[in-house]
Amino acid sequence: MEPSVGAEPSAPPSFEPYRHPAAGWGAARSVAKVLAATGEWVEGPRAVLRMNHEDGGFDCPGCAWPDDYKGLHLDICENGIKHVTWEMTGKRVGREFFAAHTVSELSTWSDFALEDQGRLTEPMVYDPDTDRYVPIDWQRAFDLFGEVVRGLDDPNQAAFYTSGRLGNEATFLYQLMARELGTNNLPDCSNMCHEASGRALTASLGTGKGTADLRDWEAADALFVLGVNAASNAPRMLTALADATRRGAKVVHVNPLVEAAATRTIVPHEFANMALGRATSTSSLNLQVRIGGDMALLRGIAKAVLEQSAHDPKALDEDFVERYTTGFAAYRELVEKTPWEELERQSGLSRPQLLAAARVYREADRSIFSWCLGVTQHEHGVDTVREIVNVLLLRGNLGREGAGPSPVRGHSNVQGNRTCGIDHRPAPEFLDRLSQVCGIDAPRAHGLDTVGVIRAMARGEVKVFVGMGGNFALAAPDTAYTYGALRRCELTVHVSTKLNRSHLVHGRRALILPCLGRTEQDRQRGGLQASSVEDSMSMVHLSVGMRKKPASRQLLSEPAIVAGLARAALPGSGTPWEWYVEDYDRIRDTMAKVLDGFEDFNRRVRLPLGFRIRQPARELVFLTPSGRAEFSAAPLPDVLPEPGTLVLGTMRSHDQWNTTIYSDDDRYRGVKNLRTLVFMNRQDMRERHLAEFDPVDVTATARDGSTRSLHGYLAVPYDLPRGCAAGYMPEMNVLCAIGDYSAQSDQPIMKHLKVTVTAAAAADGADTHA
Repeated sequence: MEPSVGAEPSAPPSFEPYRHPAAGWGAARSVAKVLAATGEWVEGPRAVLRMNHEDGGFDCPGCAWPDDYKGLHLDICENGIKHVTWEMTGKRVGREFFAAHTVSELSTWSDFALEDQGRLTEPMVYDPDTDRYVPIDWQRAFDLFGEVVRGLDDPNQAAFYTSGRLGNEATFLYQLMARELGTNNLPDCSNMCHEASGRALTASLGTGKGTADLRDWEAADALFVLGVNAASNAPRMLTALADATRRGAKVVHVNPLVEAAATRTIVPHEFANMALGRATSTSSLNLQVRIGGDMALLRGIAKAVLEQSAHDPKALDEDFVERYTTGFAAYRELVEKTPWEELERQSGLSRPQLLAAARVYREADRSIFSWCLGVTQHEHGVDTVREIVNVLLLRGNLGREGAGPSPVRGHSNVQGNRTCGIDHRPAPEFLDRLSQVCGIDAPRAHGLDTVGVIRAMARGEVKVFVGMGGNFALAAPDTAYTYGALRRCELTVHVSTKLNRSHLVHGRRALILPCLGRTEQDRQRGGLQASSVEDSMSMVHLSVGMRKKPASRQLLSEPAIVAGLARAALPGSGTPWEWYVEDYDRIRDTMAKVLDGFEDFNRRVRLPLGFRIRQPARELVFLTPSGRAEFSAAPLPDVLPEPGTLVLGTMRSHDQWNTTIYSDDDRYRGVKNLRTLVFMNRQDMRERHLAEFDPVDVTATARDGSTRSLHGYLAVPYDLPRGCAAGYMPEMNVLCAIGDYSAQSDQPIMKHLKVTVTAAAAADGADTHA
């Protein structure tokens, strides 16, 4: 049995559906509790007043929703404040803490308890003789890394993971180090989240990013939001949704669960509404598709549009389709041959519901489609995102104001990481420029992604793992397999701000390297430094820490840590690593020569709102083989569960950020003091003779026939489509086999696990059987 992730509440669990507006006073009370718990009554509010400001503020380390382009002050949210105060805690984890606790003991602690100990204060190295982490000075830590890496038989025996919070400058140095070493093993969290989006958009439009920005959201007549729990994962989107409904735009939410963001909200910085308790609707239509049924819904919209075009010349933008696209005839034939009955069956929606969605789309002059992991973490994730583009192309919803695709990235700067070179499948043109500008011979062979690295570690082929932020051991699929893979490494290195599970699931040798947080000032020889980040809509701006006194004097910045590692591993390198770290403008000058869209980087990033990276598809320039936007004609997947089984999707709770758990509550879903649960349709529960809070065993069957189980979870009745279930990650990551990843995107299919749920047997915990 693995230790619990959550906060180990003493009170009994409870469940009562949440019937209040999203955000509003519920969020305000939650923030007050967070500030009280941390004791940050001065620095906490001060951070709130500096977060997301365009005039020298720091970027929220939470989600990647863009800052308001009008320079809105208090452009903040509950989860962002939690994230910042979690980083600003006064608690510390130093040598005294590690001297008092062995790794074996710490491994029995909950993940909440580990992170709750506070900020790491000095570099540590694992001592196998005492089973403890012990202090090590920075140079000796770098030297240990360099010694192990230089001793590898092949640079591809090392892998360099990135979580998403890394700034652009550190990102650029990190990938430069890996490629100068000779490997493209640069897995990142996008491999588990939005890889499908990037591949689909690149295939359809020639760009791996969305084309819409906040101005487009304000001009759209219809917003379609698919597979997104905005109230928890991108809370600042609530402002855009409320503004849309107020101006008369239609907002369609597509999700198996009706989340709080799909009902109504009170935006906290709208003071009059807060004072009066006056909520604004955030939805015109809610469509509860079955898990994986989004593609059938989208095809239903397309089918209705094409049928309408037979007698309504405005339904289909024939001129746009003719001038800018290819593949339309094959797509039209496919759609027309797909019967309505099959679309109903696969989507889980009735024909009137499908037609209602199509009516919203057809009557809107300008439409945006936005989506998140509910769309991508499936076997057919790429096909579904391409189907979104198909629907947009039908009515020319591209290359004009108020229209286009708009994926929601879940983590600050995860998009910037990819832009600045974290890519295991880099384009030859990028490698050519990198080699020329930086004077290296960048490797051309594709590297390993996240799943590939885990499997290679398990085989003993990857011997060094470096984690730049995040909590890889918990975020990855097939927990037991991933743990075993990490433990086979010769060396694991984690650059972190807090203690987490990944530090305890380590290789034969292990380093913990503590770094500055985004709230803290970064001072180098050239003075106070700023790092840049890119949001979900391709805006790049500077982030400057506000806290003059960091958590420890021994903390280094992420660029400084990367430079130290690089110099130790590449002692003869001609790259001026130390010179770069003295002044980040020097890094940006090099980036400007290598990266498309970063020309004149240092000047443009200092504009009040930064700058937007050019998206050719936004200008109807398509970098595809055909030079046009390309319709796809993928077959409709069968997403229905087999008899006796359910399809389960993993998700975050509200009081959670990625693998960080703030509490065992999930306010917007009405759950208190419970994380080990499975949400189920009431009829599915009755068929299994289950009542609320009955203990159950959840067993997932992998493609290879092996099973993975969680025991003693509690069944919670919820408004879900028949045949669907849901529960929290990272606890349920154990259910996703390492081999259960999409052939289209190589993403683990965390949102489409085939499970059986039965009354609990006597055992508890988790197990795996071949």
